[in-house]
Amino acid sequence: MAKKFPLHPKHPERICWGCDKYCPVDALECGNGSDRTQHPMELLGDDWLEYGDWDLDTATEPPRTTGGSDKGPASE
Repeated sequence: MAKKFPLHPKHPERICWGCDKYCPVDALECGNGSDRTQHPMELLGDDWLEYGDWDLDTATEPPRTTGGSDKGPASE
């Protein structure tokens, strides 16, 4: 089974998203290129999931917060 794809990672620039290994950018294991594959959030913005058919299970994703705060709705 493949790893769950994170929908809104905190630091997507630190990971290669090209396969299920999710390697750090300085230790790519798959060798599928000389550069890392960017997360869709980096390419399309924070609302990347709203456009297109990504076929991802979003039922278990926690709600996205606004205003740059890491606090969720329960902490208000």
